[in-house]
Amino acid sequence: MRPMMTIDGIPVEINGERNMLELIRKVGIELPTFCYLSELSIHGACRMCLVENDRGGLEAACSEPPKPGAKIWTNTKRLRKYRKNILELLLSNHNRDCTVCANNGKCKLQDLALRFNIDKVRFKNTALTPELDNSSPCVTVDRSKCILCGDCVRVCDEVQGIGAIDFAGRGSEMKVSTAFGDPLGESSCVGCGQCSAVCPTGAIVIKNSIEDVWQDLDDKKAETSVQIAPAVRVAMGKELGLNDGVSSMGLIVAALRRIGFSKIYDTTLGADLTVIEESREFLDYLGRYPGQPMFTSCCPAWINFCEKNYPELMPNVSTCRSPMQMMASIIKAESNGGELRQVHVAVMPCTAKKYEAARGEFKIDGTPRVDHVLTTQELVQMIKESGIALDQLEPEAVDSPFGVVTGAGVIFGVTGGVTEAVLRALNQERSAATLNSLARAGERGMEGLKEFTVDYKGRQVSVAVLSGLANARRVIESIKSGERHYDLVEVMACPGGCVAGAGQPSATLSVKEARGRGLYAEDKMSAIKRSSENPLLEGLYANVLKGREHELLHVTYPGGRHHDDHGHDGDNLAFSRGGNGEGSKFDETNRLAN
Repeated sequence: MRPMMTIDGIPVEINGERNMLELIRKVGIELPTFCYLSELSIHGACRMCLVENDRGGLEAACSEPPKPGAKIWTNTKRLRKYRKNILELLLSNHNRDCTVCANNGKCKLQDLALRFNIDKVRFKNTALTPELDNSSPCVTVDRSKCILCGDCVRVCDEVQGIGAIDFAGRGSEMKVSTAFGDPLGESSCVGCGQCSAVCPTGAIVIKNSIEDVWQDLDDKKAETSVQIAPAVRVAMGKELGLNDGVSSMGLIVAALRRIGFSKIYDTTLGADLTVIEESREFLDYLGRYPGQPMFTSCCPAWINFCEKNYPELMPNVSTCRSPMQMMASIIKAESNGGELRQVHVAVMPCTAKKYEAARGEFKIDGTPRVDHVLTTQELVQMIKESGIALDQLEPEAVDSPFGVVTGAGVIFGVTGGVTEAVLRALNQERSAATLNSLARAGERGMEGLKEFTVDYKGRQVSVAVLSGLANARRVIESIKSGERHYDLVEVMACPGGCVAGAGQPSATLSVKEARGRGLYAEDKMSAIKRSSENPLLEGLYANVLKGREHELLHVTYPGGRHHDDHGHDGDNLAFSRGGNGEGSKFDETNRLAN
């Protein structure tokens, strides 16, 4: 018989729960918390989850392990008084301009104040004067709304391994700060936005681009197009009255048309192009630089992390542009010569895409290929602002000529998706059984590190799939020490991939898993499963891209490889090459095995 605890008079079986809070929630009691996130270390700072034991003592449920035979209460008069006092004290030191806060309606402090019927605050308001830190292109910081829960500090350190922010000062002078108090945009921050995703108040929010987009939509001399990333379609379920993870691409397209966008495209085509280019590059790299791992390049937060922490690694990073930038390059190339000013917007699950769009490598004569990046959350806000009744829309299709996409491109939005799409492109066998075998190779799942090998023409290719930058740091260090070896390494900054991007509506692990399943379900229903079989690409390579593949589809980052530099001898690569280093030549058939 398993050990038991008694919670509010109810006997509850202890079955591996790490703390009393997990046990309490198992029986349907939602204790309030600010500083507890199951994927992070225990902080125990907010004291909202206090429970009372049968001896009259108070214990923090988040930090106390279950105790066989113990009796606790979660809702006594004493506990209600303490929780209200804590909330009043937090509100007394908090900027209470809720109606103009970016987190209005989705703020945990606001929710708990309503839940505990806080209709007045007895203490003097000592909140800081709002002083926004807008130095980052990805997020905005307002310390007057910080409640010192530490969620942002721990996710930055423990999940992302960056440590761009930490607690500074003591007592009433304590604050969350960068090193030396530098602006966030000048710190080691990589723009992943995971701090904003866990912030329970409006202290860290996504940098808002909505007004800039409205301005271009209202400009009669501008033609504004938009692309939608694969992960966005499975993250708007609640807003559309659908279940979590159900694709709403058709409804999103319909809403964007009503908002006023002239052309609407699917970034999945850019993902298909990425598969083609990255597959070719990987095979060439595999022969040219044996013993060297090639890292993927789709995630801008990962690129930023690599540049700031491992600049010597940049020659090992793929020269392929991200799907967003490949798509934008084609759209801008196709639209040149018109009378109207061409504006292009990208709807992305990611805050770091705002940083990527502003990079000099992706500008033409100082003008970005992607003029504005909207996150999924910002798109939701624009739809609400427009007064569009989502439940009354009929699904619509994206525009030609870029409307044909594949299932391989769709799964880019979940960790392991890039790797699986590349494996499909490289595999000559086209049967359904082969697709199922590739799906079981080891790249699927929400784990932060997945390792496996696949056979390519008799050669065992070693692959690692990483999500969360702390995992990337650990793996890089193990490769440098010689402990691990890989041929291909996929890196996504956000744990779980783009479905868990900081620009998406907030979600639990189960919701993120549902989003991933939604992308795989759309892939399963796709008539075309491999990017190399997309009929649209042949025309693109023969026309728009002819002789311009390097210009439109590849990028040279500072310290990185040149895509067209076939004379590169690999001496600048970060790891020991192994082999004879001469590098074999692959014919075109071998470069892309289809």
